[in-house]
Amino acid sequence: MSDRGFRIGLVQLNTGTDPVQAREQAEGLIREAKEKGAALVILPEHADVIVRREKEYGYPVPGPVSHWYSSLAKELGIYLHCGSLTEENPDDEKGRPYNTSLLFSPEGEILASYRKLHLFDVTLPDGNGVRESAGSSPGREIVVAKTELCTLGMSICYDLRFPELFRLQALEGAELLVVSANFTAATGCANWESLLRARAIENSCYVAAVNQCGEKPFFKAWGHTMLIDPWGTVVGELDGESPGLLMGTIDPELVQRTRRKLPLQENRRTDIYLLKREGEQR
Repeated sequence: MSDRGFRIGLVQLNTGTDPVQAREQAEGLIREAKEKGAALVILPEHADVIVRREKEYGYPVPGPVSHWYSSLAKELGIYLHCGSLTEENPDDEKGRPYNTSLLFSPEGEILASYRKLHLFDVTLPDGNGVRESAGSSPGREIVVAKTELCTLGMSICYDLRFPELFRLQALEGAELLVVSANFTAATGCANWESLLRARAIENSCYVAAVNQCGEKPFFKAWGHTMLIDPWGTVVGELDGESPGLLMGTIDPELVQRTRRKLPLQENRRTDIYLLKREGEQR
């Protein structure tokens, strides 16, 4: 490991409808990660609460929920990625909140805020339909956060299926791609690992994919939180059933060595891509 390497803690949760219990579960594993040397700790999507009616749980940012994360990051002296929380959106006519990821510094400051871009409006394999846009507002910004540890790209769950997002993050310098998720068991068994490894390989990045587990209001979550290296190797994985902590090491120098061996960014044919796009717009 190079001098820039650092320890990371991925916290898999079984978040339910009680915000107090959710915080207690998360806090115990965050503190364990710190004790084991983590400089960066990452939580899954909806780490604050999972309910049927998200509109009832929208909070301002900064506000009481973000303050709790901020205080914990400052106390422990770590970078803390909250997974995602439900952020109120007073500008939405339907009262739909944002699904928002926040990254906190060791001083407790909000370094980056990302609102989920791609909303899960689909029919699941079991025939049940899900329209995330009925309860959430979409974000409008790609977010890459630069820290003293590394540069990381932020994404949430369904974003994983859109490779353009991750390529743009890599082009902006991302070395670690963070996927905080509440991925379903119905699709996770078929697609979760394949998609994660593809995002790592095609961008020569680490991927930290932190998922929910357990029964949720609409489905069972897949679990299987993973850490994947820039070659696409799964270097750590949790099971699909239980909350837990996955520790690993991020070595930004390995990202650079991988990119020198396989210069994917330099070999892209942007001249052809742009011509194709211009033709479609005519």
